[in-house]
Amino acid sequence: MRVIKNILLFISAFIPMYFLILVKVVIDIINDNMSWNVLNTTNIATLILLIVLGIIGLISNIHFNKEVPREIVILKKQNITDKHFLGYFSLFVFFAIPLDLSYISGYVVYVLIIIMIGIVYINNSLYYINPFLNMLGYNFYDITYQECGSTKTKSAKFFYKGTLEIEDKTYWVKLKNTNFSFIDKSHHKRGN
Repeated sequence: MRVIKNILLFISAFIPMYFLILVKVVIDIINDNMSWNVLNTTNIATLILLIVLGIIGLISNIHFNKEVPREIVILKKQNITDKHFLGYFSLFVFFAIPLDLSYISGYVVYVLIIIMIGIVYINNSLYYINPFLNMLGYNFYDITYQECGSTKTKSAKFFYKGTLEIEDKTYWVKLKNTNFSFIDKSHHKRGN
């Protein structure tokens, strides 16, 4: 089950690219630059399926994470959203614009590239590289924290919707892994 969730996280990272390619294919068909055939129909169906699977993957990882919530105190934070997303976003442009998916060879190359990137993404736990989350308002932080009641300092990468304030507050997290977890919006003053 964890492998499927990780694959869905990978798929979700490319939702903007799938959408761009879908728009390109549909516009090309409408303008008669591409014909309505089996390959293009398969391409459109595949892109819609990937978008839906990516959304399901994010929802299941954010809202249906079975990890036990832990209360933490964030000691240091660094917003590193820009360090990862701009380079990744260039992949979207690379795939969406010049690739001619009206040929089987272009479609096969496109699928093989996605598979190769997916293998690297999953094998190296690069789940934090997810531009779609950034487009939804999440920022990506490298933080140093302590679990409440512990003196052991740990570090991890977390997503947080909005700007993370750390002074005199505790937060709840469901730590999926050190490369993909969410800080809950609900927090309270320390000592309460």
